[in-house]
Parts: sequence; C-alpha cells; structure tokens
Amino acid sequence: MADAPSQAILDALTDVAMPKHLPQATPRTRRTLGGKRIPIYASDALVLGSGAAGLRAAVELKRRGVETLVATQSAYGGTSACSGSDKQTLHTASSGGRGDDFNALARALGAGGAMDEDTAYVEAVGSLRALSSLQFIGLPVPVDRFGAPLRYKTDHDEAGRATSCGPRTSRLMVKVLAEEAARLGVPFVNRVVGAKILISDDARGKHFTGLLAFSAGDRSEDNPLGFAVFLAPALVLAAGGPGELYRDSVYPKHCFGALGLALQAGIEAVNLTESQFGVGTPRDGFPWNLSGTYAQAMPHIFSRDERGEERNFLADYYRTTQELASNVFRKGYQWPFHAERMLDFRSSLIDLAIFRETQAGRAVFMDFNRNPEAVPGDEPFSLDRLDDDVRAYLFNNNALLEKPIDRLKQMNPLSIELYRRYKKDITQGPLAFAVNNQHMNGGLAVDVWGRTSLIGCYAIGEAAGTHGVTRPGGAALNAGQVFGERCAEHIAARPARATGEVNSRAIAAAIAEVETTWRAKGGLDWRSVANEVQARMSDHAGFICSPTAVREALRDARALNARITEQGFARGRPDEAVRAVQWRQMALASEAVLTALDHYLSQGGGSRGARAVCDPLSECTPITRLGPLEEFRFRKERAADRETKIVVRREGAEFVCEARPLRRRDAKAAAYFERDWGRFLMGAIYAE
Repeated sequence: MADAPSQAILDALTDVAMPKHLPQATPRTRRTLGGKRIPIYASDALVLGSGAAGLRAAVELKRRGVETLVATQSAYGGTSACSGSDKQTLHTASSGGRGDDFNALARALGAGGAMDEDTAYVEAVGSLRALSSLQFIGLPVPVDRFGAPLRYKTDHDEAGRATSCGPRTSRLMVKVLAEEAARLGVPFVNRVVGAKILISDDARGKHFTGLLAFSAGDRSEDNPLGFAVFLAPALVLAAGGPGELYRDSVYPKHCFGALGLALQAGIEAVNLTESQFGVGTPRDGFPWNLSGTYAQAMPHIFSRDERGEERNFLADYYRTTQELASNVFRKGYQWPFHAERMLDFRSSLIDLAIFRETQAGRAVFMDFNRNPEAVPGDEPFSLDRLDDDVRAYLFNNNALLEKPIDRLKQMNPLSIELYRRYKKDITQGPLAFAVNNQHMNGGLAVDVWGRTSLIGCYAIGEAAGTHGVTRPGGAALNAGQVFGERCAEHIAARPARATGEVNSRAIAAAIAEVETTWRAKGGLDWRSVANEVQARMSDHAGFICSPTAVREALRDARALNARITEQGFARGRPDEAVRAVQWRQMALASEAVLTALDHYLSQGGGSRGARAVCDPLSECTPITRLGPLEEFRFRKERAADRETKIVVRREGAEFVCEARPLRRRDAKAAAYFERDWGRFLMGAIYAE
C-alpha cells in the first residue's frame, strides 16, 4: 500500500487514551431534607453530559468567565466516546471550488425537510469556527500540504463536505475537549443520573432552578441512594439521545439520554418521528456502524440458518451481479435506510433484504475474504463489471484489488484495526451484523441559541431536535459543536450568578415525588419494563412500520406508563433503584415517540427518512429479481409535510402534538457592517 501508515500511527488513532484526572467538584453545602443528608452543588451553569457537545459547551462557558460544572453519568462512556463508523465523519463547509457557500450548505442540511431554516444556517456558518477551534486544541484533522482539510462525500452530501480523523473521530474530539476543560479547571461530578428538573414559576414564566439527581459518589448511610442537588441559573442538556429505546440498536449500552427527564418537566420536543437506522454490528458484542469503506470494499453478504447453511440472499433481490455489487458499494455512502431507495433496485433494498432474513430467523454476515457471489444465470463478480461511479471511486483510491479485504486495507486500514481491538479479526472470518437504530434526529425543540421552552434550559447535541429528516452524514457532530458554542455565548451574554439559595421545601417535595417510583411490595421489575419497551419499539416502530402497528404500540405504551404510575418499581440495590428511574423516563420517551409517530401517520404522513410506512393501498412497491414485495408496499412522502415539524409536550399524564410551520430565514436579507455592528456591541443580537 502506498504511503501506508505505521502500526504506531494506527494504534494512536485506534486506542485513544482519555485524560485520567479531571478536576472534581465539591458540594457548596449539605442540608438535611426528609431525613437525608443531601449535598448541594452550585454553579453559574450546569452541563449535563460529557460527550463532545457537552464538553464544547463547558469549555466555551468557562472561556467566557461563566463558572461551570459538568455532571455526567459516565465520563467517556457515552456515544461520542464509544461510537463511530469506518471513518467517522465531521461535516463542515467545503470550498468554493466545489460550488459551496453557507447558503448552499444550509440548504443541504435542511433538504430532507422538517428543519428550521435559521437553524440550518446557524450550523452552516458555525461549522468553520467549530472545525478550526477543534484543530486549535489538537484534533488531528487531516490536511493536504497547503493546509486544506481533506474531504470526501458522505450520505446526503453532493459537495464533499466530510472530513475525518478515522473511526475514532468523536472520541478524539472528546479527548481534546476534556483536556481543554481540565486545563481551564472545569469541575466534574461523575456517575450522576438526573432524576427531576427543578422549576420555579414567576412573572417571567417557568424557568430552571436546579436538578435533583442521583450521585453515586455521594451515597452514604444517611443518603443511601446518593441524592444530590445541583443549583444553577442555566442548564445545558447534553446527555445524548435515548439509546436504550430500541432492542435492535448500535448505541453503547446504558445510553439513556435526557429526553424522558425533559419530557417529565414539560419541555417541548420536536420531530420525534425522525431517527436513523442502518447496518451495524449488534450491541451484545462491539456495536459499530458498518458504513463507508466497510461497504465500499464490497464484501460478500450472506445469511446462515440454524443448521449452518448459507444463502446468497441478495441474489434474490438484484437482477445482475453488477447491480448487486454496485449497490453494496453505495450502501457505504448511502448508509442510512431511506424508503425511496428500496425502489428501482437501489441501495436500501439491501436493508429490506437483511430485515427479511433476520425476521426468518437467519443471521446475516459480511465476509471480507470473498467477493459478492453471482446472481443465478449471470456472470461472476468482476472488477471490470461495476457501475461507472463505483469503478471510478475504486480506481481513484488505488483500490481495484482482488479481494474485499485487500480493498479495505488499501482504503481504510484503521477499520480493520478497530475490530481487532475488540477480538474480532475480519481478515480471518465473517462479521455478523443487522439493521439497527443508530441516531435520533428529533429531540428537544430549541431556537437558534439552543434555548428550550423552559427558561434557562438549553439542549445541544443529540438531545436537541435540530436535524430534520435526512441530515448529511457527520452533520450531528458539527451541530453539537456549533450549538455548544452558541448556548455558551448566550448564557455568558446574559449573566446570572449562582446564589446558592436552597429552597428546602421544593427540594424535599421533589425527593418525595421521585421516591414514589418505588414500592416496598408488588412493584414492577425494571428489567421486564426494559424488555417490553425495547421489543415494542423495534418490532412496531422500527424502519419498517405501519399505521395500525404504531397505533397499537401507542395503546400498549400508554398502558405501561399507567401501570408504572399505579404499581411503581420494586426497590432493589441503589444502582437498581436508579435504573428503575431511568426506565420510567425511557417508558415516557417511548410513549412520546409513538404519540408523534401516530399523529403523523393518522394525518396521512408517508415514508421519509427513517421509516417505510407500509400501506396496502399505496402506490410504492419494492421490486426484486423474483417479483414485487406486496407486503412492503409503502406510502410516498407528501411534499407538504416537509414544511412543518411536529411538536410534542406532556400535559398532565398525556402527550399532545401539534404541527408547526418551519422557522424561515430570508437568505436575501444581507447584513451590513456599519448598520449591524452596534447591535453586536450592545448585545442586542442575544435578545432576538
């Protein structure tokens, strides 16, 4: 391989060591409440979550003189630190030479619909600053000899705006941001789980005052569950997405996010109908997305039944060996499932084929030591018989090589090293995989500064519902960095200092409310609730769904939450009690997602982004080499639905939905330096 990196370089980009000693926060005081000795932490801003987005917010807040505390369930244990793909993408603006500018990037970010135009423009403009500041603190973004970042195309991206530090890009981002946070002296409290958001109601409306949480480090004889209170005028929710929502998931384990916590507090969410699903290895081993070069190497994909017999099942779907192999390749940069790509023998027909094999009880594998097998009656696989775009890509990357493993080594040796670290050598044997839930594009509704509907509360990263229907690959990492800085700017521009005042009555009431989660006798087992929630979401609200199945799933989700309210959970060890609270929140998040999805489908909403909505009366039918798949006939997306977003909020014990028009931005309304500089100097931009 030309210019092959040394093993030391591969090791450094694969085994990313994280900072070991982060500054530790200490309580400002302790109070006896409800017979428990409760630690009280206080800061000017509280960041919940320590992934790339949360650390960006913490660093930017501290740089602006805001005393900030980071509380996290698991330092270095979330999706940013533990997830990735072949060469995980950071998506930013490209060069003018490719016809790119901020308006073009904003249009691409929102092209799938249901994304506010002003949000898209904020992410576009902020992308260059986000990238350059990461480079400044040490992120090893690859550049050419002129200093320009190396770029490539990814899904939903025609301008080539993607760059990467390899499969551990987001972990490297966490590393350099954690080092910067430690250098700045940002204090952390690890092993913290949010239990209840504390809210005050005054003339301004409802606003955030603090967070009641479980802090494992604060457990004691007189506080066995480790209750702790974090007081601050501002909260940044950066705890990621609801990774435990689906059984078939590529999230690291125990990624609960803060969606349920926020919904309990009445904070509005948006676009909970929108997620991403794609091929990846399951979470009971080493969960990882099989996008990019894993697919572009064109491995042989096959299934195996319980007797060990193999099936070249994709040959039932594609008409020629060339068509089959070329679409396996395209699955690399068309990684997320998209209903329309099931038509005309395109790449998401592969996702449907995998789904049908797993439904039939067969396991599916990638074998990098074998080329795709021939479609019956057609010629064998040949590098000379590939679609023009596929062959050109391989040619340009010197990857017209004999076997998939050779092509993978040439294009991305790090992708092989990564699995080897987790005791899976893909140079020697096949890799089991499936179609999994990977990312929630919806989340909490925010404005252009990251503000939620609760005054003083911000949401960034996957916690925020900023992504619309079909975000380009890597845009989520960019969004978290941009909004991490935006919310810090806004908080610092409207400073409010922590008073440390303790409302003992409100905190005691919050503790009493959380304690109703458990029952001394007859409570539910959190494990059974977890299994029920995950099975329901994967089986009835995955990337293949139907209006009837979703409606029935919503009915059952509501019934489950009613049982939880009535019966509570059986109380176990402290860690099990905390897990029960998390599953109470996850059950609420599940009901909210199903409420939004049922609302969308009951109004006639069609297939878009994450899901194919099966409907026997609709016009779109996937066609295979063996004929049409009538049971997967699906609704088309309605163009009008791209112009709205679905807002969900909890009112009493129920969730309600409403469709709202997107926020628009007049791209022709130019800013003028002399006219607008004063608004910046006076801080007027933060009031808009």
